[in-house]
Amino acid sequence: MAEPSFIGHLTPSPTSTASFSSLLPPFHLLPYYVVDRKNTIKMTYLGPFHILSYGTLLGAQIYQSFIGGTTAYKALPRPQFSALQNKLFPIYFSLQAALPIALALTFPGKFGTSDLSSVYGVIAPENRFAVLLPLGSVSVAGLVNLLYLTPKVGRVIKERFLQESIDGKKAYDAPPHSQKMTELNKRFGKLHGVSSLLNMGALIATIAYGVYLGGRLH
Repeated sequence: MAEPSFIGHLTPSPTSTASFSSLLPPFHLLPYYVVDRKNTIKMTYLGPFHILSYGTLLGAQIYQSFIGGTTAYKALPRPQFSALQNKLFPIYFSLQAALPIALALTFPGKFGTSDLSSVYGVIAPENRFAVLLPLGSVSVAGLVNLLYLTPKVGRVIKERFLQESIDGKKAYDAPPHSQKMTELNKRFGKLHGVSSLLNMGALIATIAYGVYLGGRLH
């Protein structure tokens, strides 16, 4: 019995595979990988996913650091601003921690000095300073903020709310404050300062990687 004509279009062949692939946008193609003789995984179609991940990471950091946060601070009363940031920070720092991992997984070797792709290319000796260092720094900064600093800041804020009910005065009101509130404000300032420094460091590292990435585009 003759094979139905549509089967031939679904069966990969040296000619049909190329023509079929050319009809699909790269964004709809899953990473296709082949293990060569050296058991090195070489992945194709990584470029679009890599650029999208980088754009999301950079855009989220710029928006939260310079647009969303500052606008909300000016427009909202302090309690509402604190409540908003309390909801946004876990999402934001999760993205900051996870997207560098996505960048490492989708690293296209053709953008670097190594032929290796994905994590293998990121950890290649020639890419460790320009690729691994900035991506690792951003991810670690996000994790520290997410898992350590944000919970500690949240606990200090709760303590300040409790102390406000005792003092009959808001933590952000003009001094003088009680000794307990003064201590809480200092703790909050230190934690917030460290968190902000980590965030700015992550943003600088992201931009540095973008400069490297832009230099590899052809």
